[in-house]
Amino acid sequence: MICLMVRGGAAVGSALLYGGPVWPMMVVLLVWGIAIVPDSGIYSTLVADTAPPERAGSLLTVQTALGFLLTAFTVQTAPALAAVTGWAWVLAIMALGPVVGIRAMQLLIRRDHGAISAR
Repeated sequence: MICLMVRGGAAVGSALLYGGPVWPMMVVLLVWGIAIVPDSGIYSTLVADTAPPERAGSLLTVQTALGFLLTAFTVQTAPALAAVTGWAWVLAIMALGPVVGIRAMQLLIRRDHGAISAR
């Protein structure tokens, strides 16, 4: 969740810094890039740990494919959206992904704590 929070903050920060001095923007983008690196491993681990063992491989394949699809969609649509709204808005909108991810993690944690408490 920390990586998601950093990513969301970096998205909002880059939106606020857009059009300003280059160095602060570069620092925020660097932090954003570093915070994205753990995503694939974290999500793959979550799928592998929570999936039924007989379905883990298929679900990991689906998760990986959806990740690539989302990336391709974002790369293709961001410039078109920026042409309409401007890059600052596109960067701010990218904070929605981490917000959804944080909420999903909260629900997963709550579910797991409830299951542990029920035992």
